[in-house]
Amino acid sequence: MSERRDLLVSIANEIRTYREGEIAQPTPEHVDRWASQFTPTNQLAFLREFDHVIKQTFINKDNVVEFLDHLVTNAALVGASPSAYWASANFLKIQKRGQSQKQMVSLMGERIAERLGLDIARSGSPQGDFIYLDDVLFTGGRISTDLTAWIEGPAPSNAVVKVITIALHTSGHYYIESKKLREAIASSGKHVRVSFWKLLDIENRRYYKNTSDVLWPALIPDDVAVQAYVAAQKAYPVELRAAGNRGALNIFSSEEGRNVLEQELLIAGVKIRSLAQDLNDFYRPLGCGGFGVGFGSTIVTYRNCPNNCPLALWWGDPEEASGALHWYPLFQRKTYASAENVFNDFDEF
Repeated sequence: MSERRDLLVSIANEIRTYREGEIAQPTPEHVDRWASQFTPTNQLAFLREFDHVIKQTFINKDNVVEFLDHLVTNAALVGASPSAYWASANFLKIQKRGQSQKQMVSLMGERIAERLGLDIARSGSPQGDFIYLDDVLFTGGRISTDLTAWIEGPAPSNAVVKVITIALHTSGHYYIESKKLREAIASSGKHVRVSFWKLLDIENRRYYKNTSDVLWPALIPDDVAVQAYVAAQKAYPVELRAAGNRGALNIFSSEEGRNVLEQELLIAGVKIRSLAQDLNDFYRPLGCGGFGVGFGSTIVTYRNCPNNCPLALWWGDPEEASGALHWYPLFQRKTYASAENVFNDFDEF
């Protein structure tokens, strides 16, 4: 096979469980149709880097189960007696939108039942910790909204809350821990202690942009439409990353590969915005976010793709031949309009 074909097969295999049972399983042909929308001369280099990145950032169900399984008996979390800890733990089910918390609690319940023989539906006590489970923290808005309402409402006067996610983005973590939750606790007059448990810390704070683990361009491509978009960002002018650092997680294979991915996804994102000219400002080329050219996450799970990822990954309708949705998505995404939605921070802005 050619290198291109090898890469298409590799990517399709990596994401084969994406929304399994809901949409058709991704094939090399599906990946090729998506990749063919990018600059022809850059497509091979783009596919090389995307293949590397998606292997670091696609979270399948086995990854989730392994993470939760480890937590069941993690002494740092549960102490010397896992059975006693989980028997008294109170699982919060306070998510206002989406189904990710419900799904994560169900998976954790399965692991606790298998490992310890406990039914979490019968667990909980006034002395137990409160467990807030979710898959990935992006901007932090949704977790903040859920916990703020709980703290100001039914939370007891003294409580310990463990927020458990597979991964978190550091800007969102900082936002809710140092500001939103602190303010909510202070205004409530309650004594609530919150800690975070996660597998991955994904650096995306503006101060640390040069060592970030997200898509954060080091230069603006020689593309008229992209340059016009960047020039129009008056409220929050685009800040470029200094080239030369792949980030602590080594999500990117090299500076060269990272640059190709950033440039192509930025060009495609601006093109998508031009197709849908009435898009709100938070629909930025590299993903929904509050500033710059976009949030830039590359985290996708087997259940859904967040809109904090580049538009070119999830925007569009495969059946559309023209108009605002005329872009072929790699990850056809569920939204809150669907009762089955099961992902994270879609509208945390």
